Amino acid sequence: MIDREALVRRHTVELTRPDPAHVLTVGNGDFAYSCDITGMQSFPEYHDQAAAFAEQRLAVHNATLSSWGWHEMPNPEGYVLDDAMTTYDTPRGPVRYPDKFDMASMMTGEPAEEYRAGAWLHANPQRLDLGRIGLTLGTDPTALEHPYQCLDLWTGVLTSTFTYAGEEVTVTTVADPHHSRVAFRIESQLLADGRVGVALRFPYASDGFFQTSDWASPARHTSVLEQQGERTAFVRRSLDETSYSVRLDWTDGELTAADAAHEFRLNSRRAQLELVASFAPDDEIGGCDFASVVAASTTWWRDFWTSGAAIDFSGSTDPRAAELERRVVLSQYLTAVHSSGVLPPQESGLVANSWFGKFHLEMHWWHGAHFAAWGRPELLARSMEWYLSILDSARETARRQSYEGARWPKQTGPDGRESPSDIGALLIWQQPHPLYLLELLHRARPDAELVTRFAELVDETATFMASFVEERDGVFHLPAPVMPAQEFYDARTTEDPTFELAYWHWGLEIAQRWRERLGLERHKRWQHIQDHLALPHRDGDRYTAVATEPYLRRDDHPSLLCALGVVPPTPLIDPAVMTETLEDVLADWDWNSAWGWDFPVLAMAATRLGRPDLAVDALLMDTPKNTYTAVGHTPQIDSLLPVYLPSNGALLAAVSLMAAGWDGAPGYAGAGGRAEAAVGARAEGEPAAEAGARGGPRAGAEAEADTADDTDTDSGPGPDSGPGPDPGPGPDSGLGFGSGLGSGLGFGLGSPSDPAPGPNCPGFPNNGRWRVRHEGFTVWP
Repeated sequence: MIDREALVRRHTVELTRPDPAHVLTVGNGDFAYSCDITGMQSFPEYHDQAAAFAEQRLAVHNATLSSWGWHEMPNPEGYVLDDAMTTYDTPRGPVRYPDKFDMASMMTGEPAEEYRAGAWLHANPQRLDLGRIGLTLGTDPTALEHPYQCLDLWTGVLTSTFTYAGEEVTVTTVADPHHSRVAFRIESQLLADGRVGVALRFPYASDGFFQTSDWASPARHTSVLEQQGERTAFVRRSLDETSYSVRLDWTDGELTAADAAHEFRLNSRRAQLELVASFAPDDEIGGCDFASVVAASTTWWRDFWTSGAAIDFSGSTDPRAAELERRVVLSQYLTAVHSSGVLPPQESGLVANSWFGKFHLEMHWWHGAHFAAWGRPELLARSMEWYLSILDSARETARRQSYEGARWPKQTGPDGRESPSDIGALLIWQQPHPLYLLELLHRARPDAELVTRFAELVDETATFMASFVEERDGVFHLPAPVMPAQEFYDARTTEDPTFELAYWHWGLEIAQRWRERLGLERHKRWQHIQDHLALPHRDGDRYTAVATEPYLRRDDHPSLLCALGVVPPTPLIDPAVMTETLEDVLADWDWNSAWGWDFPVLAMAATRLGRPDLAVDALLMDTPKNTYTAVGHTPQIDSLLPVYLPSNGALLAAVSLMAAGWDGAPGYAGAGGRAEAAVGARAEGEPAAEAGARGGPRAGAEAEADTADDTDTDSGPGPDSGPGPDPGPGPDSGLGFGSGLGSGLGFGLGSPSDPAPGPNCPGFPNNGRWRVRHEGFTVWP
């Protein structure tokens, strides 16, 4: 058995100085509170992303975000989606797509007349910053002496200490795993002396790309304080058509309105103050005390870490192993906090807004697929219910475009209305995602109710896919207009992207299996399409990204590699050709233009192709977009996108494939069997709940294979660091999932001493340097 507490605590996050790029978060997937070096939101100016963006430096907001807090700006022009449409000529006749949107002009605040409707629709609704809670310490964090901050990943409790004005201050911060609630214990003589208090500030909403708040519009919203006794009060918030409430419970002192609008002060008469802030979209908010929140968080996080899968690299002698383990542990924490809610997450999670706080459905796979693979399918199941809520909207999109079935949007808010975009309106790789995610859920925990509950969604999703293809001379194509995952092609002329072709085949195959689980025959037309899909275009012995000129660009996402890596083997992809393609991409690509999930894509492709040496090198490639900060985040575009959760989820997906393998992987016993050894890694978990090719085999109760040489040197833990707090279960889906829970690394293509995978751990090389133990993974398809 892996000592899971030791594994997690090796990567406790410890910070010893203020840094505008580092925020720590406590939360539960549907609510999160991000804080600075004080454990509260005491220095918002220091973490101002807008100012940092203008100065081309890195900073991350302090914000309080949720899955339920949304706002819509007034719409005096009455813009609707039809106002942002362009007509495309297609074989089905003229079709209108909502593509009238120009990001560059919108960022300047001056879109041309033809783009104004698209600009408003793109920016609305936006995710709402629920408020800031901080200490009154001035504006300069360098005034703090001896700062030290420790995030205990095992319990979700954050402790911050520092000296200010000659007095020591200790702040303990923790989030409720089940409610939109954050609790604090503040200890300092400065409280009793009246030199430090707690400030609560509430902003107006912002329709900026990444801004969460507007502090310059006090007349556009209201904040009404209602005292409910000596130590309880409510703040009733109203912003246009949006309203919510904040309940405050404290142990000592008085809460009063400050001189500034929308600001309140809590001043204590004692050296210890406990404060619990609870947020809700309605007036029904129960009270709670600090100790209860700590107890709930401790229990939830202990259960989280002791459930599902674990992987331990401490026995490895490869110098990169400790850093990989650090990234894996921190990514589990971060995705639980930011990506496990009832809605698909936004790319920056609940730390800061990006794309106005909306979510991108093509990223949902990266955010959530790993939960099922790591034996925590309930954390993915929460967000799958949302697809059912927008099924009618997806059907209407397909109908408007003269297709059958339901077409899923790319960028959207909770209402499911797609956001106008000349890219997003024509993207298609999000379409099979619900099918794949449901398949992973079923493999993790086979459940008849899951099959029946999502039967209609599966059918409508596949019906659109079958309607979308175009038959020519007996061959089915993915026709123009189409935008591939590598978003730099002309959608009007692009056809047959390699990844999407393979994904279309796999998506239809999942829908066929779903029919069989329902006792139905395989769908004959879907099968005919599967059997006659166009083969991906080749340039000699390598695949190209698309089947039309320019065939292959060497920047942005190398998404053609997803066709055999993310997607399991299909009849469309020749492994030998894909191996040549992988090596060609690794040798010649603009990695500065790639994104955080691209490196796990390389690793997944290399793993399935039997090149674990390349998998590890790719996963740890030393390049800016693949850098993990001390708190586990992967900045992508400075302060425009300083947090990018798809990187973390993709890393976890890749590592699970590398450790547990897939049906038919080398050393794996086959459908219904188990991967019972791992290259120097450990794994533990439950037995398979269902055998068979369509079932959910699991990597054995504990798997270990020692491929190290005689010098079994422990490389030790990586740099201490880790993210924050605690995702709660959210509403019960009723699906039987319950409420459980690079630095300087180099990269090269030289011939490895032994590129072969270790037994039953296909993603790590059998070269004597990787000793991996893993437990509890679900075997991939």
